[in-house]
Amino acid sequence: MTRSLLARLADRFDTPDLRVAPTSDLTPASWRIEILAGLTVALALVPEAVAFAFVAGVNPLVGLYAAFIVGLITALIGGRPGMISGATGALAVVMVSLVAQHGVEYLFAAVVLMGLLQLLAGVMRWGKFIRLVPHPVMLGFVNGLAIVIFLAQLTQFRDASGAWLPLADIALMLGLVAVTMAVIWGLPRLTRAIPAPLAGIAVTAAVVIGLGLNTPTVGDLASISGGLPEFHIPMVPLTLETLQIVLPYALILAAIGLIESLLTLNLVGEITGQRGGASQECIAQGAANTVTGFFGGMGGCAMIGQSMINVKSGGRTRISGVSAALFLLAFILVAAPAIERIPLAALVGVMFMVVIGTFAWNSIKILARVPRTDAVVIVLVTIVTVLTDLAIAVVVGVIVSALAYAWQNATRIWAATYETPEGARVYQVKGPLFFGSATGFVELFDPENDPSVVVVDFAESRVADQSALQAIEAVAGKYEAAGKTLQLRHLSRDCHKLLTRAGHLMVDSDDDPDYAIAANYGVRTGILGGH
Repeated sequence: MTRSLLARLADRFDTPDLRVAPTSDLTPASWRIEILAGLTVALALVPEAVAFAFVAGVNPLVGLYAAFIVGLITALIGGRPGMISGATGALAVVMVSLVAQHGVEYLFAAVVLMGLLQLLAGVMRWGKFIRLVPHPVMLGFVNGLAIVIFLAQLTQFRDASGAWLPLADIALMLGLVAVTMAVIWGLPRLTRAIPAPLAGIAVTAAVVIGLGLNTPTVGDLASISGGLPEFHIPMVPLTLETLQIVLPYALILAAIGLIESLLTLNLVGEITGQRGGASQECIAQGAANTVTGFFGGMGGCAMIGQSMINVKSGGRTRISGVSAALFLLAFILVAAPAIERIPLAALVGVMFMVVIGTFAWNSIKILARVPRTDAVVIVLVTIVTVLTDLAIAVVVGVIVSALAYAWQNATRIWAATYETPEGARVYQVKGPLFFGSATGFVELFDPENDPSVVVVDFAESRVADQSALQAIEAVAGKYEAAGKTLQLRHLSRDCHKLLTRAGHLMVDSDDDPDYAIAANYGVRTGILGGH
């Protein structure tokens, strides 16, 4: 594990230099690569946006408009150059019940509220809490998302009724998928003049059109032709009842959107060599979704698959993201007939290469080497991502990791004891004192057999929370009932402050409560009570 996860992903994508260059330093050749990367991403966005619109139960243009608006705004002001955002399946599966029960106008209202909540998260700088996500959860996240992307492509091998295509048609599609993947794999070894995914799409499309092969195309999904998105205030009554309907969905959508976006931001950040930007990304996602809701879009968030396509194609700056959004709008306005002729097999091939590059294959090898809890978290997050959604998977992974950490620390508390020349017994507590170790702390003491004066030395411990305060009071109460005195020594500044605020310290001295100061404090009982 000497190299980062995304550094290995970058190697798999055959990308030699993935640090973001300032726009002013771009050469004409770099501009061409950035724009072509945007074109490649736009082509891959079309079937995704249409498919997710179907999942949500709305018109395909609702998904396409969301991909354009969200993609454009986040590309301009997002926290990471190179990230791609748009309509996503993680959000679509939440939206479908709202649309089915109340209609698309309520969806637009929920998207606006979702954006406002994300703006609030950005202003409050809550994005920084994404750093609490452990690395095993990140591994499970990319693995689960890779599987989800793979499974999503299988729908292209079914007809409108959901039945599998005839074997001959499936065989033809698989052959075309293989051609696309071969071009994407082999072209970078010959030249990097054009993005390999774009070349793969072009070659496969040329084969299909040139030979007149009968295979599903983008046009078979739906027509993508339309006009400019128009400003539209959601037609819902401005009542408390409406708020009660849309708020639960908005909260869930905002949480899922931010979690997926911030995890993708971390992954892309490892590639681009950048840090920070989490709160900025929250603001960008919030602004994008607020605007989208007022222009008839279904909302969206960051897309790891399209972000990896962008990186693989050479996209390093905001230019590629902006280009992708503008190309997508051009497809809708003028180029729909041409785009609708692109075979779906070409786009499936691109996404299969994304799956191969996204899955953290090294995580399989390290399962037997990392701590058992981390291995369980990797597998658990992967499974939950596939079976439910990303937000639940990440929350489950963080909770399991936190509980495992708490348990490990809870078992580390112990005490060394010795007698002073004056006849007092000193307990030198080792390890943190918090909710997990509070019971073990209480069990360290022997009030019946200890001398009349007992000193608890916290030089190598910390008093962390209310459970710790309760444990100290419980121990002091036992000694008090036995007619004995309990004193605390070597309180650090934070412990001293916590105990003083609770009212436990009988003498609040003005000395400096550092480790070097051996000030003894009496304990006042009856502060917190038993229950």
